[in-house]
Amino acid sequence: MPRVIGIDPGTVSIDVCGLDDDRLFLDESYPTRDALADASRFVTMLESHAPLDCIAGPSGYGLPLRRARDLTETDLRLAYLAADGEAGGIGGLRSLARALAASHLPIVFTPGVIHLGTVPEYRKVNRVDMGTADKVCATALAVRDCATRRKCDVADVSLIHLELGGAFSAAIAVEHGQIVDGLGGSSGPLGIRSPGALDGEVAYLAGTITKGMLFEGGAGTLAEADHGSLDWLMAPRTPAEKTAGLAYIESAVKAVAALLVSAPSALEVVISGRVATFDGVRSELARRLSMFAPKLALHCLTGFATRAKQGAQGAALIANGLAGGQDAHLVNRLGIVRSAGTVLDHIVLFPASVAYDRLGIARA
Repeated sequence: MPRVIGIDPGTVSIDVCGLDDDRLFLDESYPTRDALADASRFVTMLESHAPLDCIAGPSGYGLPLRRARDLTETDLRLAYLAADGEAGGIGGLRSLARALAASHLPIVFTPGVIHLGTVPEYRKVNRVDMGTADKVCATALAVRDCATRRKCDVADVSLIHLELGGAFSAAIAVEHGQIVDGLGGSSGPLGIRSPGALDGEVAYLAGTITKGMLFEGGAGTLAEADHGSLDWLMAPRTPAEKTAGLAYIESAVKAVAALLVSAPSALEVVISGRVATFDGVRSELARRLSMFAPKLALHCLTGFATRAKQGAQGAALIANGLAGGQDAHLVNRLGIVRSAGTVLDHIVLFPASVAYDRLGIARA
């Protein structure tokens, strides 16, 4: 019976979820700033739960399935898409990954959507962020949850997973138990902090897009709100707050509508993330979705843990499957082991060497 842990590195919190076969033994959430400030303490916390068979680690944009101890500097830069000295993003995450790799823990890095062979190549053209590794993990939880509720095999699950996080929004399409498309947080719907997919002309006029700019200019900025509060979304008082709320909800609905092209068999929209916990958001999404896709049910993903986010729970399921546990069928269906390539393989707008240079990666 595998004993495993899943880790979800979020903008607001880093969550950890542990399963001993199917029994929950670890369910914690740590402020991201605190967890990254002392990586050795985080490693010690994980070591305190040994022996462990597998840990699905904080994989950023993802890598083809790989043991942390085998990671190179190039792998780390491709996983987190930031060069040394780049401000913005989740600072310190690469340092945490290095600390985990240096430990004796059985940590693996898992793929993002773009690494999956179940996603057709033509959907990857000029794409990088089709959904980070934690979104794949949360979608794994959504697939298993749906199969359990509907009493069917995971191969019979078709859905759209809509992640409404504290900073980013993303959407993943699942057709017959396999991820077939995705709109990542920096290429998809408007987020609370993130601007989502950028108009090409906006990018041109900005001159240079920094990593930090991917975390600003979202609905919260439009609402002129404090990052720590979502009152403006639940009870808008000003014209700016009302506009921000409308833009946020409609952008999420449009993402679902777009992905129905890739997952025409979808029977439900599964929502997760911090914002999904608000009744007002769920009811408005349901109302909007019923107008153009009345067949779609709306389900809020809670999972089996209390504190750890859905991404950490899904990461634990993937770790369980990789270690030969009862979720092996789920992991096999998702094609986790067969993942391949890099996030830069499908750029045709400019030479790949430009991207490698931007990240400070020397190529042979």
